[in-house]
Amino acid sequence: MTAPEGAAPTNPNSARLFERASRALPGGVGSSARSVRAGWVPYPPFIESGLGSRIRDVDGHEYIDYLLGLGPMLLGHRNPEVTAAVVKAITERGTVFGLPYDMEAIAAEKVIDAVPSVEMIRFANSGSEAVGTAVRLARAATGRPLILRFEGMYHGWFDTVYWSNHPKLELAGPDDAPVAVPAGAGMAPGVGDSLVILQWNDAAALEKVMTERGHEIAGILTEPMMLNTGCIMPVPGYLEKMRELATKHGTVLIFDEVITGFRLARGGGQERFGVTPDLTTMAKGIAGGFPVAAIGGRRELMQLIADGRYSHSGTYNANVMAMAAVSATMDILARPGTYEGLNARGARLLDGFREVAERHGVEHEVQGIGPVGQIWFTDAPIRTYRDAARHARPDVFTAWWREMMARGVLFHPSQDENLFVSTAHTDDDIARTLEAADGAMGALVAAGVK
Repeated sequence: MTAPEGAAPTNPNSARLFERASRALPGGVGSSARSVRAGWVPYPPFIESGLGSRIRDVDGHEYIDYLLGLGPMLLGHRNPEVTAAVVKAITERGTVFGLPYDMEAIAAEKVIDAVPSVEMIRFANSGSEAVGTAVRLARAATGRPLILRFEGMYHGWFDTVYWSNHPKLELAGPDDAPVAVPAGAGMAPGVGDSLVILQWNDAAALEKVMTERGHEIAGILTEPMMLNTGCIMPVPGYLEKMRELATKHGTVLIFDEVITGFRLARGGGQERFGVTPDLTTMAKGIAGGFPVAAIGGRRELMQLIADGRYSHSGTYNANVMAMAAVSATMDILARPGTYEGLNARGARLLDGFREVAERHGVEHEVQGIGPVGQIWFTDAPIRTYRDAARHARPDVFTAWWREMMARGVLFHPSQDENLFVSTAHTDDDIARTLEAADGAMGALVAAGVK
């Protein structure tokens, strides 16, 4: 039976603001992830404010927030220490100098201390920018033309990587030989020829391609845990095999830790899974919600920038607000007990979703680690993007989202996104969320969902 549409809160003020915004902003929003096309139907809620684990819209609805700005609010909204550090830096120092200053090195040292593989670092302004830099560094270091990437992952919107994010399967080639599919219009067809596309979690396919074409492949680009097709965990030994093959063939292993960085552990996914890449990209989580990104890695690779063999520039790179936010965030994350509490609350949420779905007899799979995860409504295991495309039930997820919104719990309406837990979430937040989940799951079952 088709899933019910549910009853999300009415938002007349959001409707009015959306109508106004649509006259000035394409789609009425500033990012496609906030748009009607992304699932925010009939229009996204317009937000008035956020504080800690809660967010309030312009119609007076308060939600327990698991969207968390699509990930950056690892410390919750308006963390007082980060906010105070940024205000103090602006008031006492300024904003942008176009010249180096001490705060930049201080923030860099704190990130290097946290992330196992990072010996040197450059700051940037977005995850897309950081990934674009990593890809070019890999090519510059190896002199090779190709980048190997995986279906279902999103590494930003640059032409070099904006391929095969969520391709239609009829265009994506056979399971054992995927082809590059542009993720949007306006892509030069020849750029796809610089990519090798594989399904994730297939160690045999990875070894075959590296054996045959490793001498052409400059870099392997991957998230350590897939978080752009919902949440898909690496199968045991997969990341280790990737590291082994990259080393064997002289290929640069790039971990896109834009989402996993500082979230799965202080040292990111590489610390959590015990696999060390050559280059790492970071963004969400690095600065308590302020817009900062970074590219870091082994000294000999980063030295290409110092030597001028690769130019990395940006007027707003390492600005005063950014460095104050990074420094304060790194201090908070280094405190004993921070990740123990974060992981405990995240695990309680994910375990609770499993228990609720099982009790109501709804087919599902919950995947995630601690403070990030997703519930799949599916009749089969999800290990690759194609598994999700074939077996996940987005209509049920949309109904689940609407029912949870109606009960005061906010997350993204697309199953391809995730639920994030912050250090600001409390045990009471988790308990209230699971109570809402029980009611929402019951509503689905009453409508005929199994």
